[in-house]
Amino acid sequence: MKNITLLIIKPNAVKKHVIGDIIQKLENDKFEVLAIKSFVMTEAIADKFYEMHKGKSFFPKLVDFMTNGLSIAIILKKSNAVLDLRNFIGSTDPQSASKGSIRALYGDDITRNAVHASDSDENVLREIPILFSDEELGNNKIKL
Repeated sequence: MKNITLLIIKPNAVKKHVIGDIIQKLENDKFEVLAIKSFVMTEAIADKFYEMHKGKSFFPKLVDFMTNGLSIAIILKKSNAVLDLRNFIGSTDPQSASKGSIRALYGDDITRNAVHASDSDENVLREIPILFSDEELGNNKIKL
């Protein structure tokens, strides 16, 4: 798997009109876009996507934020995709993210940090099917 990962441009970054900027930066860093879609995350999808955080104090705020606007899901390809993307987007907290990273540039706070990126190959395999149908994956010739 090591060459595919998932990025979500979160609602706050979409509202800032920086979708194109983020994609351009990714492509400049040699990430290849395999599939892309816009969607509004439902509560059911958010519950499944963030199930590991259920019961934590920030969970309701996270679900409310993620279901409150348009998001962009992108499947990306690159060698060492998961690690490279995590390094590229910066720390979860935009205040401590490295200068020039996506989260430092476009994040507002630890929840509204502009983007989500899968943190492991296992989570890539779990997260992509939550957001992309078998048909969408097949049409883009993506094999998980």
